[in-house]
Amino acid sequence: MTARAFLVRGLAAGLLAGLVTFLVAFTVGEPHVQAAIDVEESHAASSDATHHHEDDGTVVSRHDQRTWGLLTGSLGVGTALGGLAGLVSAGMVGRVGRLSPRQSTAVVALVGWVAVSLVPFLKYPASPPAVGDPDTIGARTTEYFVFLLVSVLAATATAVLGSRVHRTSGPYAAVLVAAGTYLAMVVVVGSLMPAAERAGSFPADTLWSFRLASLLTAAALWATLGVVLTGFVGRLHDQERAVAARRELAVSL
Repeated sequence: MTARAFLVRGLAAGLLAGLVTFLVAFTVGEPHVQAAIDVEESHAASSDATHHHEDDGTVVSRHDQRTWGLLTGSLGVGTALGGLAGLVSAGMVGRVGRLSPRQSTAVVALVGWVAVSLVPFLKYPASPPAVGDPDTIGARTTEYFVFLLVSVLAATATAVLGSRVHRTSGPYAAVLVAAGTYLAMVVVVGSLMPAAERAGSFPADTLWSFRLASLLTAAALWATLGVVLTGFVGRLHDQERAVAARRELAVSL
């Protein structure tokens, strides 16, 4: 049960999660991305503009973006998150009450989904290319990653707080205090940060479908990562327990 063993399994689980993410994004998300691009191009055509996505010096074609580009990005993000989740899971073994390594790993995946994907999405939901002022892309990206960092730091701090409360007041109080503190922190910070940019005249049904597909893609990533990594860690723990039992038996003979 070493950190290296967790890291290797996390990378493998993340690679598989990245592949599943690509399949979900390609089948569920890409049609809505293309629909958003079609809306943008129709608006440009109606205003006598000559802008096209594959003009203006675009190096990567739309076909490559939605196939090899999407696959490469999905595998890269999945592997990186898997490695981080593996290391965090290694650090949490024995530190979350009486939870087994299998159970604590599942908790890490769940908290990761909430802190890294769900909460930042609720504040700054994903938007297709045609939504928002192009001049504010940099500012919007910065705001998203700042809130993402706040969410992750809040989750880390409340996990430490929950562990301390667990030692004195039990698991029920620990969960209530940790969840309540995290919620309060992200709500306060979120209320102080700029609001998400409005969609304007962009079709509401297309925007809703795009955002729902984005959320489903992120859920597929974390669900696959959590299930596979939990299975890997559980199997490793069972093997270690079997080895320890054989050693105890040998010593007792």
